[in-house]
Amino acid sequence: MIKKELAHIRKQFKLDHDLLQIFDMLNVYIMKESNEVYHDEYQPFGMLDREKQELYMANFKKLLTGELDHKLFELRFQEEAEEPAKILLYQALSTENKEEWRDLMLLLVEKMLKDKQYERDMVVTFIRGEYFRQTKASNEEAETDGRDEMYKHPFILCSINSTEQQRKTLLFDYVEREFKYNFVVDPIIKLSSPEHGFFYPSVTDNASDVNRILYCAGKGNELKEDFIDQVLNAEKKVTAREERVYFEEIVKEVAGDRLESATLAHVYEEIQQVIETNEEEEELPKLDSKDVERVLRASGVKDVTQEKVEQAFQTIVDDKHYELNASAVMPKFTKKSIKIDTKVATISISPQDLKYVKQVNHQGRRCILIEIDEDAVIEGFTLDVETL
Repeated sequence: MIKKELAHIRKQFKLDHDLLQIFDMLNVYIMKESNEVYHDEYQPFGMLDREKQELYMANFKKLLTGELDHKLFELRFQEEAEEPAKILLYQALSTENKEEWRDLMLLLVEKMLKDKQYERDMVVTFIRGEYFRQTKASNEEAETDGRDEMYKHPFILCSINSTEQQRKTLLFDYVEREFKYNFVVDPIIKLSSPEHGFFYPSVTDNASDVNRILYCAGKGNELKEDFIDQVLNAEKKVTAREERVYFEEIVKEVAGDRLESATLAHVYEEIQQVIETNEEEEELPKLDSKDVERVLRASGVKDVTQEKVEQAFQTIVDDKHYELNASAVMPKFTKKSIKIDTKVATISISPQDLKYVKQVNHQGRRCILIEIDEDAVIEGFTLDVETL
C-alpha cells in the first residue's frame, strides 16, 4: 500500500459518498469481569439512524487517519499460523450469506478473548462494504468520464473501542424547578478515540491484496503486538520510532556518540534532500547501507567506509541489507521536533535550524550558543545585548 491509495480510501469514508457502500455492521459488547461476549447485534448499516451513522463514520475515519509505519501498518500474514485469520477474513469477505458473515466475525472475537483480560468493557465493531476507484482520470478533450470504468474493492473494517462510566451530575429541572441528582449507569462508548483495529484487505497497484492487512493503531508507534500475532496472525512491523533508534545506533556505531551540531544538521539536511527528491514517487524513500554511507560522508563524518556501515547495519539490525524508511529516521524537518534537554532549560528547535545551535566552552563552562536574527524577548522585555 502507498500513501495515495491510503488517502483515497480515507477520502471515501463520509456519508452519502457515491464511491462508498457499507452493507453490514456487527457490534459486539465484551464484559471485562467475565471476559466474554455480553451482547452482539447485527444491522444493515443503511437502517441506522442518520445520527448514529455520522458517529460511526467519524470513528472509522479516525481509525484510518495517520501516517504509514507510524499509526497505520501494512502487515503480511504469517505463513504457518494455526487457524489463520487470513482464511477466516477471506471467507467473510467472499460470502453472500449475512449470517455466515456474522458467525465468522464472532469467531474472530473469540480469538480476541483467548488468553486476554480487558481492563474495561469493550465494543468491537465490524462493517463490510465496498468502495470504488476510477481506472483512469477523466479526459475532457476525449469526452471520456473516468467513472466509466471503476475498480471495485470489497473490504472489512474492524474498530475496537473502550467504554467509560458516565459522571455523576447535578441537574436543574425547569418543570419542577428543583435541583436533581443524576446518575446514569449506562456506559459511554468512546467512538471519538478508537483503541485500534484493522482494514482488510490491503491494496497494491489498485488491486485488493488478500495476503496483507492494514493494522490501525490507536496512537502512533503503539502496536498491540499480542493482537497482531495471536488474533490477526500477522508478522510484526517495525515502527517509525524503532527505525529512528536503529538509525541513531548505526550512526553511533560508525561515527561515535559525539557529533558537532553542524554535522548533525548536515545529516538531517541530506536525508531531507532524499525525501524531497523522491516526493513524487509512490513508494516511500528508503535508506540502505550505501545511502547512509553517502549521507555521513557528505555531512563531514571522518573515516566512513562501506564496510564499517554494513557492519553497523549487521550489528544493530542483524541484516546488512536492511532498508530504513527515510521519513521515519529523522524528526519533522520544519517543525520544532528536536528537544535539547539541559538542567537549566529545555529548548525546542527544528532540524532545519539546528545549524544555528552550538555547544561552546566559555571561560571553562559549557554553554549552548544560539544564533538569532532578531532581539530575544522574555515576558515582554527585550534582552540587552552583552558582548562576551
